[in-house]
Amino acid sequence: MVTLFSCKHGEGEYHNITDKIEAESKNYHGTSMSSEQLLEGIETIEITEGEHSFLIPERKGQITSYACTECHTKPLHELQNKEDAKKAHWDIKLAHANLNTMNCITCHNGDDMDNLKSLTGKTIDFNRSYKLCSQCHSKQFEDWKGGAHGKKVAGWAPPRASMTCVNCHNPHQPGFETRWPARFNSQKVKERE
Repeated sequence: MVTLFSCKHGEGEYHNITDKIEAESKNYHGTSMSSEQLLEGIETIEITEGEHSFLIPERKGQITSYACTECHTKPLHELQNKEDAKKAHWDIKLAHANLNTMNCITCHNGDDMDNLKSLTGKTIDFNRSYKLCSQCHSKQFEDWKGGAHGKKVAGWAPPRASMTCVNCHNPHQPGFETRWPARFNSQKVKERE
């Protein structure tokens, strides 16, 4: 003898979670969320790295003394030879790598101060300084392109916009200083007692 069972579920009841997801997503056709409103007032440029296209903050407009050639009227090697030359950038302390490995002209082009330079001497625009960082920090760069490293400007909703390396890290001293959390959690202390 064969016994047959029938489902007597009411509306909104499902056999399992997969059935529920399928039933409740039949009329779903994507999201209408956008981060455009959160990007208002932030000048951005669009970049494409590999299969990833997204927006980053425009940088040159944020550099107080850009263009650098407003002050650097001659190549750096000529300016350095003057004994009475003004000491520009006196407050910058380079703590990025061993000084035997890296100095100012590792990244800055002494003959074209309005641009950065790659390790192979190619010109890198200040707005794309992440290309300079990616030469040594390739793992972080791959994570950043995919969205796993760094901060989003306005969240994950399209259009995707991400901060660049220099928006979070000082390029001359990229390590973060050790600090206490912004707010002491007294509730956790009470729970531990």
